[in-house]
This record gives sequence, C-alpha cells and structure tokens, in this order.
Amino acid sequence: WINLPVLNLTKDPLKTPGRLDHGTRTAFIHHREQVWKRCINIWRDMGLSGVLNEIANSEEEVFEWVKTASSWALALCRWASSLHGSLFPHLSLRSEDLIAEFAQVTNWSSCCLRVFAWHPHTNKFAVALLDDSIRVYNASSTTVPSLKHRLQRNVAALAWKPLSASVLAVACQTCILIWTLDPTSLSTRPSSGCAQVLSHPGHTPVTSLAWAPSGGRLLSASPVDAAILVWDVSTETCVPLPWFRGGGVTNLLWSPDGSKVLATTPSAVFRVWEAQMWTCERWPTLSGRCQTGCWSPDGNRLLFTVLGEPLIYSLSFPERCGEGKGHVGGAKSATIVADLSETTVQTPDGEERLGGEAHSMVWDPSGERLAVLMKGNPRVQDGKPVILLFRTRNSPVFELLPCGIIQGEPGAQAQLITFHPSFNKGALLSVCWSTGRIAHIPLYFVNAQFPRFSPVLGRTQEPPAGGGGSTHDLPLFTETSPTSAPWDPLPGPPPTQSHSPHSHF
Repeated sequence: WINLPVLNLTKDPLKTPGRLDHGTRTAFIHHREQVWKRCINIWRDMGLSGVLNEIANSEEEVFEWVKTASSWALALCRWASSLHGSLFPHLSLRSEDLIAEFAQVTNWSSCCLRVFAWHPHTNKFAVALLDDSIRVYNASSTTVPSLKHRLQRNVAALAWKPLSASVLAVACQTCILIWTLDPTSLSTRPSSGCAQVLSHPGHTPVTSLAWAPSGGRLLSASPVDAAILVWDVSTETCVPLPWFRGGGVTNLLWSPDGSKVLATTPSAVFRVWEAQMWTCERWPTLSGRCQTGCWSPDGNRLLFTVLGEPLIYSLSFPERCGEGKGHVGGAKSATIVADLSETTVQTPDGEERLGGEAHSMVWDPSGERLAVLMKGNPRVQDGKPVILLFRTRNSPVFELLPCGIIQGEPGAQAQLITFHPSFNKGALLSVCWSTGRIAHIPLYFVNAQFPRFSPVLGRTQEPPAGGGGSTHDLPLFTETSPTSAPWDPLPGPPPTQSHSPHSHF
C-alpha cells in the first residue's frame, strides 16, 4: 500500500522573501582600492559592462583617452543590449517575472508550493516553498530536514542526482546550490556547509536543471543566457554548449535513455541535442514557443505543446543516437496527436466545459499514462485548471486514449503535477494544490479482460462476452488512422503518421 505523508503546507506561516541581498559589502566602511583591483571584483559580479562603467567613471589612475574609449564601448554595449531586448522582449522582465513566465507550476509568484521533485529511486521528495525554504520528506522517516541558505532565493527548479541517495541540486536566483544530505542524520536544519555553490557570469536566474540518467553530468539553463552549461560538480567547472540561438533557454529535459536532451527557448523554436557528440537539430513551432514537453520511457518519442494552441504534438526519433554518429535522428515533421479544444462534457454534476491550452504535461515511467495540466480559461466563469488523463501505448504503434479527469475540492486548483519515478503498482501521480495540499493519486492499470475506460470521464464499460475487449478500441490517436494533413514545420516529404478523426477530446 502507499505509505506517503499527507501534507498541507498553507501559505499563512510562510513569509515571502524580501529584497535579494547580494552580500555584506554595504556593511563595511568603504576602502579605496586600485582601479585594476576594482575591475577584477566588478568583472566577477557584473561582467564586461560593469568594468567599462567603472573605468569610464573613475576619477583617477586612468588616462583620459582610456576613459573616453570605455565610455564609447559602454554606449555600444548598451545599444547592442537594447537591440537584443527588442528582439527578445522577455529580457526586459524582472527575474521573478522571468521565472513565473516559464515555470511549469501555475502562478509561481504567489503559490505556496513552488517546486516539487521526487527522488528517482526511493519514496523521498523535496518541495520548495514560497519563503524559499526546501523541505525533504521521506516515507520511512519522521525527520523533515529544512534547507535554507543565504543564496537560496527565487527557487525555480529541484533535481535529485540519480544513483545517489543524498545529492539535491537547486536552481536559484544567482547560482546553483548542490545540497549533500546525510540520510542517517537526525538534524532538521542542515548547515550551509552542506551546500556547494556553482555560479557562472551571466547565467542568472537559473530556471531549469537536468541530471544525466547516469548522474555524471548536470545541465543548467537560464532564459537570459543563450548557452546551456554542462557542469562537472566535483570540480565546480562547466562547459557551455556551443552557440544556441533563441534568446535564452527556458527548460531542459533529458530523455530516460540518456541519449537526447530537449531544450526549449523563449522564441518559436526548440532544439534536441544528442548527448554523444553534442550536436543538435532544431524545430520551429511557427505560432509560439514550446510550452511543455515529455519523453516516452524509451526516449524514441517526444510529446510537446505550443503556447497558444490547444494541441499535443508528437515527434518521433526512429534512429537511435549511436556513439560517434553525432546525429539526433528525429523526424522531419511533428504530428498532431490530440486536440484539446474546449468542449462540453456531461458530468455527474451536469454539463461542464473542459479543454483549452495545456500548461504542463508529464508521462509516467511505464509509458501507460499521460497527465496534462490545463490552464484555467479566464473567459469562463469559475474556469479553473483541471488535469486530463490519457492512456498511452508506445509500441508496436503509438496510441492515445482519454480516460479520466482530476479536479480538486471546491476552491482548490491544481498547480503542479509529476509522476513517481519508481511506483511498481501502476502510476502514482503527485499533485500540488493551491491550498497547500500535496496529494498522491494511484492509477492502477487494468488489462484487456477487465472493464475498460470510455473516452468520456473515465467511466467503465463492461467488455463483450468472453472477455475479449480491448482497452484501445477507441483511440484518440493511432498511427494506423486514416491520413489527414499533419503539422509540418520543416520542409520534407509528407509523413505517414496522421491525425485521427477521433482526435477531439
């Protein structure tokens, strides 16, 4: 049976963090240093523009022509920055607004549960709260460590290191914190000495982290930095992946087989990197940026949604990224596999309008269930986010079948969803609600001889006599459906996969 804590973490006792304090420099009496020493310190904190500004405004020790050249160079940098900002408007947002814009949790700025992360191998999870503290819950222990650090501000992502019991990476405003927690410790307040600090100039705020399935490498991304950083945590060094256009990187997602990495951007393009030679292929999305995505368990299929569209797309990778090939092997075009446009469905409480645009999407590790967190429709009275559940089958052909809806109690809205990575009785969906409650919803699988779900609201239907009914009789999508026009963002031959006529939810 499921032995997990029932949590209600309300917003009332949590205090919203105040202004970000970058250090204790203002507490000391000003000491006049030589200009070259000041430039070195400023380079670490503010980069090239800060150095140019310091030289241009220096009152002494600098030749006049050097100050003039620095002033011109600073003006050129500001002009280039403004031009870059006009091409990528998100760069003008504050850090908090940037995180809220691209977070996989709804209403990040004010929700009490900001980030949730399961440990990949045990019944342990970490949750980041509104006050930037992190609590770690373990089903086999009553000790709840609370992680706090002076640099732990605006937490945007959590990632447990695979094949390790105690290493947790935290994406913060100005850095990445690597917490090492002793599983046998009874301390509820680990010291700051348990945290390792990783930082890189211009790579702030950090909004996404992704460990390689082997645990050997850590990737980090920021919406204001065009480079993805590959970290060697043991040496605290990083290597930027070469030349990534798009005005920044918003989300990283490593495929379960470790061969590929999805990287989404604030613009209407996303890329998939292969993890051998670190080459990539790009796919433009035409109408908007990639909102969310998830990999199949074998890493051969990517499901994703586009901002502003009520559709789920599928991109297949029939060719495995072999060692030394340097080739991603993705299909030239994506296929529409689900239309989530608003429709009226009959519920026990009467008619209700469901559907719209997806905010986040997760696929359980067995490949049997897909959960989609919908955005609430502001045009509909009492419109609130709901969770749509789908049955999936990835082989021998891909199929998608709606099987249920999850709604909260009155006044509660789903804000974050994720699947337990190692639940052996089916799929376990964890939902963070706006009330501060964390619920764990088990989804037990049934085979063909048991009652099957109808495509509407998960009501069961009895199979025909003899028990020969199939759970995939009425798929929302199947690769063997009659052909129709797929979504084709890139030039190339028309694909054989198609959009099913039963695709409206």
